Amino acid sequence: MKRLISIGLAAALSVAAVHAAEGPPSPEDQAKAQVETRQGLFKVIGFSNRPVGGMLRNQTPFDAAVAQKAAERVAELGAIIPDVFQADTRKFPAIKTTALEGIWNSQADFKVKADDLVKAATAMAAAAKTGDKDATLKAAAAVGKACGSCHDQYRAK
Repeated sequence: MKRLISIGLAAALSVAAVHAAEGPPSPEDQAKAQVETRQGLFKVIGFSNRPVGGMLRNQTPFDAAVAQKAAERVAELGAIIPDVFQADTRKFPAIKTTALEGIWNSQADFKVKADDLVKAATAMAAAAKTGDKDATLKAAAAVGKACGSCHDQYRAK
């Protein structure tokens, strides 16, 4: 996980260095970078949890260690979600995003949903640590439900 964070930090610093050489970024450039950061975070969360999805669909064999690692990553990354939505990017309609207005109109509820994801992922990591397949997959379904709960309310389809 530290490696993922280090890679992300290095990428952000390289972008910052390029922008520093060009002068300060415009508000629209800043908003675009914020949207790209959010989208990147969700791609990493999806990547991290993809092996568990295969286990839930019986496409791949159950592996408690893989499930635990995925859950730990999702919990850590999920905690970042409210941070990357602090800046309201709605005033730049040319920037493509699936984020709905409710995120900024209901920051407290949005944070609760992100916290629910972290709690569900933490519970999944604990279940996976025991090696109990049924408990782990039940907890993994709860992670999916937490994701869906937020998507239903705050993500355009």
